[in-house]
Amino acid sequence: MLELLLCSLLTIFPDYLYRRYRQGKRLGHEITLYSVWFELRFGIIACLMLTVSLITMIFYYHPSTTSATLYYRTVPIVPEITGRVAEVHVDYSAPIKQGDVIFRLDNSKQQASLETAKRKVAEVDASMLTAQADILKSEGQIQEAKSALQQANDELDVKRELQKRNPGIVPQRDIEKLEVAVAGRQGSVDAATAARQSVTTRVSALLPAEKASAEAALAEAQVDLDKTYVRAGVDGRVEQFLLRPGDVVNPMLRSAGVLIPEGAGQRALSAGFGQIEAQVMKVGMVAEAACISKPWTIIPMVVTDVQDYIAAGQFRGGEQLLEVQNTVRPGTILVFMEPIYKGGLEGVTPGSSCIANAYTSNHELIASGKIGAFKSFALHIVDATGLVHAMLLRIQALLLPVKTLVLSGH
Repeated sequence: MLELLLCSLLTIFPDYLYRRYRQGKRLGHEITLYSVWFELRFGIIACLMLTVSLITMIFYYHPSTTSATLYYRTVPIVPEITGRVAEVHVDYSAPIKQGDVIFRLDNSKQQASLETAKRKVAEVDASMLTAQADILKSEGQIQEAKSALQQANDELDVKRELQKRNPGIVPQRDIEKLEVAVAGRQGSVDAATAARQSVTTRVSALLPAEKASAEAALAEAQVDLDKTYVRAGVDGRVEQFLLRPGDVVNPMLRSAGVLIPEGAGQRALSAGFGQIEAQVMKVGMVAEAACISKPWTIIPMVVTDVQDYIAAGQFRGGEQLLEVQNTVRPGTILVFMEPIYKGGLEGVTPGSSCIANAYTSNHELIASGKIGAFKSFALHIVDATGLVHAMLLRIQALLLPVKTLVLSGH
């Protein structure tokens, strides 16, 4: 309607002025409701053609959409294991900080496993102390065996010296007995040395390995116990949390609740524009939005990203051939818009539906001087027509509460 009124000022109104002051025809006399077509047909036809062209140009170069939503991501509250709920630490709706416990599963089995792992570590530590005492004991045994060996060697040397000075004074049998005793004492020394080496190896290699295994089992038991405590991964708010003690939760079936991260839905607006505007939508375009949850407010925005794919055309490979005819809706170009000014989306409820306009700007191209005067004038017209769409958006924002609360049967 606004385009029609604007075009009528440039076509019908000059035609009427010509008829009135040039031809002397008066409104209500020569120009009546029945003769207006015959008298103003040139202005009417030109108005209709200009209106259609203007509307086409405005909607193409300055696209608009009512499919704009402030989407936000939610985090499902899902435990890593299946179990029965023992404690619930949050209400139906409550704020929560990162690391806070949301609920706890029954963990008697995990606590028993953790206690067993702790006892195993303590047992290895005790074995380490015992092995240290065994090392001291083996060193004493080595010293005792060496002393006995030294004594046997001394006796054997004395007997041999006496036999050498006075043959026959010492029976050969005694010398042989001493030689056997020396060999036995040497074996005792070797056995004691081997025992010390065995204990040393146990202290330096076996027991540390056993302790490392016990500590790994302890850490695993602690992890299993920690899994029974379901904590918040981010700061946010728990909503519609109906879990109660006694409920059985299974991560494979359903989540226990929903966590909405802090600041969710306050960064960008997602808008779907028609496919015909794919060549017009560019990153950096200035845009405006009006949201239902914040009426009578125009939010200046900028296009930050344009998705290169249309979601309606996606498919998953399967056992059936794709039937293109089943794609009824043509789909839209997904555009992400962020507020130009910090805090521009404050007061807009996440998930709110909005109306958005994007405006084509050829200022840089015109200022570059690389185009002719006629094209520069045409681009000026294209940029100027964005004012019409901006006025339409403000009219829509003004009438939005009335339309929602009165005309929609609210």
